Amino acid sequence: MSITFERPPDDAAAAVALLAPGGLSPSPAIEVAVEAATIQATLGALPLGAHLVLRCRKDWRTATVVRIEPDKITLSVSSPTGRTYRMRRPPDAPLTFAGSIPLLGDTASSCWRAQLARYDVRW
Repeated sequence: MSITFERPPDDAAAAVALLAPGGLSPSPAIEVAVEAATIQATLGALPLGAHLVLRCRKDWRTATVVRIEPDKITLSVSSPTGRTYRMRRPPDAPLTFAGSIPLLGDTASSCWRAQLARYDVRW
């Protein structure tokens, strides 16, 4: 079995011309993508096994999506004592992002990084 490579004609290279920077107008597909990015993300958009930070009564805790159903999302929440418990939330619960970290809860009330729960470090 042999593969032959052919070189394009010389006039084909001349057909590709570069435009000056800023000379292109945005395509409609890019504009639609920008508008879609402004839509608020919800808990239902996260895949199974996704990690997030959840607002609890006194602090912020890490959680994992463990079950997805049409009417509820089940989260496994880590407790500072080393145990875990399950919590159910609606799939349309709004998420905010701190960089690439999804946050579930009221982020305007406090700084989540300062109040992140300290976990048992023995394990």
